[in-house]
Amino acid sequence: MRRAGDTQGVVLSKEGLPGWLEPVVRAVDTVQPRELSRFLPPADGAGRQSAVLILFGEGERGPELLLMERAGSLRSHAGQPSFPGGALDPEDGDPQGDGPLRAALREAEEETGLDPAGVQPFGILPKLYIPVSGFVVTPVLAWWREPSPVGVVDPNETARVFTVPVADLTDPANRATTVHPSGHRGPAFLVESALVWGFTAGIIDRLLHFAGWERPWDGDRQVPLDWRS
Repeated sequence: MRRAGDTQGVVLSKEGLPGWLEPVVRAVDTVQPRELSRFLPPADGAGRQSAVLILFGEGERGPELLLMERAGSLRSHAGQPSFPGGALDPEDGDPQGDGPLRAALREAEEETGLDPAGVQPFGILPKLYIPVSGFVVTPVLAWWREPSPVGVVDPNETARVFTVPVADLTDPANRATTVHPSGHRGPAFLVESALVWGFTAGIIDRLLHFAGWERPWDGDRQVPLDWRS
């Protein structure tokens, strides 16, 4: 068992996962980069290596995902709901090896206070790209085998930490399309008093689709990015 703050011994494991995660495991094993996003890492290797933790837990209403809302004062993606995560540090190790695994757990602990010892990574999605910030992102999927308390660790970085039931993410009433000022359209989720959009919503949308959890929803329903005003 790893100690809190110790991510050096982290390994991928599919043993002992709950049955409801099997469709997600199959999707991770078969999905292709272009099926996840049209934004892929630059061929010349440019971009800042980073990782996010897509953490599935089981709450009072069944399967759920851990999300956080970034502080409004940040330079990149201020105020956006997102997965825990961030840039790789040198001590995380090889970006092409297990560095993203360690980075995803380290960042999640720093941002939400979760104990990485209770987290079981089981899959890694292909690296994707966020053009607006230049991040090359490795999504790390994990099972919250032993849940631990979570919350805001540094209010300068995180506004809040929350979980979202998968049932709410698949509810057609909570789904919409956002249109960025650039004209780019993308999926969105209105859950837990938040508008989840952009990179995070795109990943959730594709996971729901390839896991077979997606329900028909109205793609013509648009929600403005300033939906609270």
